[in-house]
Amino acid sequence: MTKKQLIMEKAVELFAERGFEATSVQQITDHCGISKGAFYLSFKSKDELIIALIDHFMRQFTADIDYVVNQTKNDAELLYNFYHYIYTSFSKHSDFAKIIAKEMTQSFNEDLFSKIHVYNKAVEKTILTMIDRLYGEQQKELRYDLAFCIKGLMNTYSELFLLYKLPLDMESLVQSLVEKTNLLAKNMTIPFITDELIQLIDQPMEELTLENVLQIVNKNIEEMDDSIEKDSLILLKQELLESTMHPAIIKGLLENIQQHPHCKWAAYVLRKHFHME
Repeated sequence: MTKKQLIMEKAVELFAERGFEATSVQQITDHCGISKGAFYLSFKSKDELIIALIDHFMRQFTADIDYVVNQTKNDAELLYNFYHYIYTSFSKHSDFAKIIAKEMTQSFNEDLFSKIHVYNKAVEKTILTMIDRLYGEQQKELRYDLAFCIKGLMNTYSELFLLYKLPLDMESLVQSLVEKTNLLAKNMTIPFITDELIQLIDQPMEELTLENVLQIVNKNIEEMDDSIEKDSLILLKQELLESTMHPAIIKGLLENIQQHPHCKWAAYVLRKHFHME
């Protein structure tokens, strides 16, 4: 674990316990067992640290949603697995999700808003893929409306985890949302969000060029200790440059890195690059 990763992991513990504003750099360094100088070698400020944490959390969340949708082969289980992951994640990371929500409403940091927009569009793209699989031509004209409805359900029901500490039946919640989504998909008839409207409000996602993908992979390799995940990344980097492996080998290497918390975004962009969806 690098010093930067140590600071991020320990800072999350403190932010969840005390809140972002109430936690000082000194408390973070004491919790990490490092000096302030070591902290500032990794982050210029506490603000930069919180943006890095949000970036890290959103990368994992986005990549995992895409993985769940693409790895669920049975369409009958697709919506269930999608919603189950969403709310399992909200439940597991509820304290940190509150920090993200608060920072997004109070911050005017353009870099933060830009990052959130990129991840939001990536999640939306995954949701549209799911809609096309489940409903196809039946709801072609309503696919954007349904995607917005699904995002609305995600956000609204997340309040149960973020605002209230209630004993919740996850199974009932997920089954209820699956039913609601299917009812919307089968009964909506009036489209509102058109392709033209999407073009007006949309901004292009960050282009995943070969150069961009290599930068992401190289950064992961530099920051990781020796492990099977690091070895897999090195092999995948070679494949980016040479293209000699069988798709089954590439898929196996991607599986190796998928569950590593610092490799989820790399796994996501590599799957897109290699068309392993």
